Amino acid sequence: MPGVPIVKLHDVLLVTIQDELLDYSVDELQQQITEQVVEQQARGVLIDISVLDVVDSFLARTLHDIAAATSLLAAKTVVVGMRPAVAITLVELGLVLAGLQTALSVEEALDILHEGGRPRRTARR
Repeated sequence: MPGVPIVKLHDVLLVTIQDELLDYSVDELQQQITEQVVEQQARGVLIDISVLDVVDSFLARTLHDIAAATSLLAAKTVVVGMRPAVAITLVELGLVLAGLQTALSVEEALDILHEGGRPRRTARR
């Protein structure tokens, strides 16, 4: 199985999950991301899960753990592209992932990473 691509964009690592992951692949991904944060001196990690129809409790906890580990390495992590059904399922499972930041788009995630907070929202008309 090919690995998940990790691309450096300035000071941010873009991690695009392109297919459902097996548990061992999730563990490998966590290891790869933390190693790349150090090697690339990244200040942010953006994990795109927009292709995933399902995020099980193991993957959700691992995303949380990745955010915690990267925080210890002086990098912020934002998960982008969560589908509504995935969000509902995580809530129904009772998973509280405090500290895991999310964004609706890559642009919002980059705002969070570069401005240090929640993105500015503009009124839609």
